Amino acid sequence: NMRLLKAKADGGFSLTTFPINPPRYAILSHTWEADDQEVKLNDIENRKGTHKTGYKKIEFCARQAQHDNIEYFWVDSCCIDQSSSAELSTAINSMYRWYQNSAKCYIYMADVSANSSSEWESCFLGSRWFTRGWTLQELIAPRSTEFFSEEGMYLGNKEQLEDLIQEATGISNQVLQGYPPAQTSIEERLSWIANRNTKFGEDIVYSVLGFFGIHMLPMYGERAVHAFRRLGQEIEKTITITQPRRSTYRNLKVPKADTLG
Repeated sequence: NMRLLKAKADGGFSLTTFPINPPRYAILSHTWEADDQEVKLNDIENRKGTHKTGYKKIEFCARQAQHDNIEYFWVDSCCIDQSSSAELSTAINSMYRWYQNSAKCYIYMADVSANSSSEWESCFLGSRWFTRGWTLQELIAPRSTEFFSEEGMYLGNKEQLEDLIQEATGISNQVLQGYPPAQTSIEERLSWIANRNTKFGEDIVYSVLGFFGIHMLPMYGERAVHAFRRLGQEIEKTITITQPRRSTYRNLKVPKADTLG
């Protein structure tokens, strides 16, 4: 099931669940505010949350989708029932595909201002968005990706900003241009998350499942080291005789959990 948002004529938003074959939709990539400032599912259902800092991101996504003639859009904070472990597990294992199948992915960079054209590139390179675990797949999976400043000003698409993105992430231009991650080495895919962080340590592992085509049940509280061990076991099951039997997942730096997701 995929739950999608739609702007209403009265300025609010409606939610529709699509069991299969969702319609064309846009998707938002962002870094989370403090948890109590993000708009959640029950906020949308009860028409609350307009005072929260995160509400402007939803309004931005709605405006941009409308501009692109896309009726529906998806925002993780309010399209997933975070209180349901079963729904959260399904969402985590579906996330890569949801981003991959989106018509447009809007990357909202809350710490990049476009008011000063001479300085936004340095802010872009230093953006917190490039340090988060979940934003990695949100950069690579979508077919069409566009970057926006905190004011909602268009900064460029992935192709136009490719050199800056490569500098910020270390990801090869080939992959940024659409080369399938599955065709790269296991070591290369794992290296992309070496300097990224997540709110919960385990999430750094769950955030890369899509790069390996692996389904893995999230077990919050297991700690990142154990999650990496499980990931390594699943990766080894997929290794063919043309690939080396030993991967470097055991030696990968385990990022520390921090205060924001």
